[in-house]
Amino acid sequence: MEALRSVDATRPGEPPPTTTLASLFAAHHVRLVRVAWLLVRDVGVAEELVQDAFVDLHSRWARLKRPEDAAGYLHVSVVNRCRSALRHQNVVRSAPAKRWEDADSAEDQALLSLERRRVLDGLAELSQRQREVLVLRYYAQLSEAETAAALQISRGAVKSHGARGVHALRHVLGVPDEA
Repeated sequence: MEALRSVDATRPGEPPPTTTLASLFAAHHVRLVRVAWLLVRDVGVAEELVQDAFVDLHSRWARLKRPEDAAGYLHVSVVNRCRSALRHQNVVRSAPAKRWEDADSAEDQALLSLERRRVLDGLAELSQRQREVLVLRYYAQLSEAETAAALQISRGAVKSHGARGVHALRHVLGVPDEA
């Protein structure tokens, strides 16, 4: 209750005094970490999520309609952050892990890095429009229609800039044109 009384002492629109945040922290930190731990089952992650919630509360203090709702805001913030952390963990777990025997060697990685550098240098030599079309079509994997919409040009212009860009890039990289 002491934490809420000190919250009431601040005026709307002002950042909370350090004593207010300190009293909120003292009153709610341990319980919030326990809640977060029960949800994410990792003490380090739980502590980090609670800390981020306090930092977020401080930055949004002026927008709180009722400062006495700060504790409730912290609880909602921690639960939402736990949900996000769990979603992220599920995505990471569902991604296929690369096995060591399938991993590229250091030499392969170095050669690949050199080849990427050559392509990037080659792209830099193209006209801006050709570079934009090639990046959107082949790197971002957009369709002709999506590329045309993104660049605000016609589909025919996407095709011609793309064909000219590929031809110019092949020339710059020293790759013979396909027959």
